[in-house]
Amino acid sequence: MSDHTTTPRTAPAEERPLIGSPTARYLFAVTRISLGWVFLWAFFDKLLGLGFSTPAEAAWINGGSPTGGFLANAVSGPFAGAFSSIAGTFWADPLFMVGLLGIGAALFLGIGERIAAASGALMMLLMWAAVLPLETNPFMDDHIVYALVLVGLACVRSADTLGLGRWWGATAPVRRFPALR
Repeated sequence: MSDHTTTPRTAPAEERPLIGSPTARYLFAVTRISLGWVFLWAFFDKLLGLGFSTPAEAAWINGGSPTGGFLANAVSGPFAGAFSSIAGTFWADPLFMVGLLGIGAALFLGIGERIAAASGALMMLLMWAAVLPLETNPFMDDHIVYALVLVGLACVRSADTLGLGRWWGATAPVRRFPALR
């Protein structure tokens, strides 16, 4: 006699969304894409001098330094000397630009969300530390909020909605090294 009872198949935990509400999943996905755009826009503005934060003559492709202006002039507080000393160095500019592009593209596409979130949060915390003490609040500013949101997005796997997160998670390197998810 065969057993005709059926039990619903449940997807493994790594395949199930962490947020049950479709509205919440889409909200977090749009937030992830929006933050990806923030990083990508900063990259392209500094690269090409689109005239928003970076004038054309200060563009990286025109010999400008993506880190020079901020780190040489806008830093303050206890870490000002350390940050000013790396402004425009041969390694800081490309590292910063690769970071903006990599974090932005990963968030926008929904691949490598954990690494993008950790890297983006670290970049935001370093930018926060560069402007201490804060002018308008003794502790909190948008850099801390962005860092928290980035980590939260990775925790809820926002890349699985409106992104390539599920596909990315099924690739052999990511299955072998889940931190790449």
